[in-house]
This record gives sequence, C-alpha cells and structure tokens, in this order.
Amino acid sequence: MTQSSASTPLSYKDAGVDIVAGDALVERIKPLAKKTMREGVLAGIGGFGALFEVPKRYKEPVLVSGTDGVGTKLKLAFEWNMHDTVGIDLVAMSVNDVLVQGAEPLFFLDYFACGKLDVDTAAAVVGGIAKGCELSGCALIGGETAEMPGMYPAGEYDLAGFAVGAVEKSKILTGADVKAGDVVLGLASAGVHSNGFSLVRKCIERAEAAGTVPATLDGKPFKQAIMEPTRLYVLNVLAALAKHPIKALAHITGGGLLENIPRVLPEGLAAHLVKGSWPQTELFAWLQKTAGIDDIEMNRTFNNGIGMVVVVDAAHAEATAATLRASGETVHTVGVIAAQGAGEQVVVA
Repeated sequence: MTQSSASTPLSYKDAGVDIVAGDALVERIKPLAKKTMREGVLAGIGGFGALFEVPKRYKEPVLVSGTDGVGTKLKLAFEWNMHDTVGIDLVAMSVNDVLVQGAEPLFFLDYFACGKLDVDTAAAVVGGIAKGCELSGCALIGGETAEMPGMYPAGEYDLAGFAVGAVEKSKILTGADVKAGDVVLGLASAGVHSNGFSLVRKCIERAEAAGTVPATLDGKPFKQAIMEPTRLYVLNVLAALAKHPIKALAHITGGGLLENIPRVLPEGLAAHLVKGSWPQTELFAWLQKTAGIDDIEMNRTFNNGIGMVVVVDAAHAEATAATLRASGETVHTVGVIAAQGAGEQVVVA
C-alpha cells in the first residue's frame, strides 16, 4: 500500500526552517558579540533574556532607549551583495539617537528576519552590527534571527535594532537652555548614511539608463561611496560632553537638516545656517544634479554632508570644536541661533 502524501511526515526543515543553520549562525556570532562586552553585562547571547546592570558610577541614572532600521538601503545591499556594513548603519541609527539626549549607549539588541537563512550573509550582517557596537562602546547582548518562509523574497532580509543608554538625570540634554546667539556646529557625515535611499535608488536607475554612473565619488568606488555606513559619533561626542557645556545635539536623519534641528530648539528660536559654510561633497552634488532638485529639497531629504549638529554657547564654541576635531571629527561652524521670524525654524541662506 502506498503511503498517501497527506500522511507523509513533514519536518520543520521541509517547511523551510533550518534549525541547524540557525544554530550554526549563533555559534558564528558568539565570538563577535564577545568582543563588545563591557561593564554591566551579566548574561549575553544564548539566554531567553539578556541581563545588564546599570554601572554603579551613575547616581541618578535615567535610561534612554531608541529603535530603528536601515530602510531601503537594504535593497542595494541585496542587489550589490554588500552586506558587511549595513549592520553598522543599524547600530548607528539607534545609538546616535540615544546620544542626542546626552546618554551613553549601554547595550544593543538586533532583529534579523529572512525567508531562508543564509548563514554567510547573516554572519556578515551581524559582524557589522558587532563592529558598530564595538566602535560605540555598546554591548551586543542579544537578538533574534527569524526564518519565515514565504514572508521575504529569496536573498532578502530585514533588520531592526534596539539600543538602551543611560544619562545622569541632571545632565539630560533637552535643548531648553538654547538661546539666541548660540553657535551651531556641524559634524561631517560619512555620506548618505541611512536615509533618503528611495530617492538615491531612483537616481541610480536614472543614471544607469543614461549611462552616466560615475566610476568614483569623493575618491571612492561608486558603490562604496553610496553604501558608506552611517558615522558613529558616540565616543567623540561623549568625550566633548564631558569637557564642554553643550546645550543640544541633533542627529540628522530622515527629514534632513530642516526637520531635525527644530526638534531640539525652544519655541520662538530658529537656526540660521550659512549656505556654503560646509562643503558639498561630490556624492551630494551628484545626487542633487541627477535628481534635479533644489537646495531646500536637498536639505529636507538628506543630511547633505552634516550628520550631527551641536549647539553651544558662543563663548565655548571654539574650544568645543577643537576637542571634537582632535578626536577625529570634521567640524564646521554652520550658523547661529536667533529669534524666529515669520518663517521656518531652520533657514539656510
């Protein structure tokens, strides 16, 4: 008697989920996570939950949390088979946000979801996540790898990240004491970072159709320039915060300069940025020309060369900039804070 298909045993692997591959990935990432360990970690990768003790040097610790993804930049990672830096983007998008409150990132968790797990690809992605954590002094203490057949096309995945930091209650940055006359410093970005990629991809499609894709931008091969990971500002800015009375920070992400700076300005004040006070890179000049958009749209869509904004009293601006430059940041004095007129809270002129 022939066994019917209805009674044929089905394994989880038959259904598309490979437990062995998942176990292999965990073993691959354990040494990567171990490199990120820091004070406070009580239990890391492998448990049902990760344990972390807030360092005892904090007197009144306030926890600051952030979560983000990488967005449609992942579509280029799939197309170009460049998976080793999007993990850095994932970390940076969250830890830079946590930093804006004046907080030190303590630990990070990641979520990696795919249709079918490719261990090499996943290990490359998580390797980038571990590198990002290492470069920001943040422990990678847990995460989730979800293999979901039918949910994602072959070769594609999605990422989410979650960061928790701590800041002394008395040192939380709110921007409440920002006043007219304060100086706006801009820290250079590493490129597009991880926002605006729906437009970036359209620009690439337009250039490919016209045969005008440049070989290099800013001295880097085209694809590398486009995929350059988000800059991690954490360690350098924390060092500056320890020495100087910085009043506010703004991470320039989706919405660009025009929509992120107002988030840290008191009502009635505006940031007046001086056009040309920071250079436009070849990358952003190419994007603007290819998209055919004006300066306002550039500053609303992209970081346009400034990845983090620092607001400081004019009396401390020069010293703060010097500290940041000494640590490796490229710093531009991009404008001042003034009373808001009838217009926007950010003016570039």
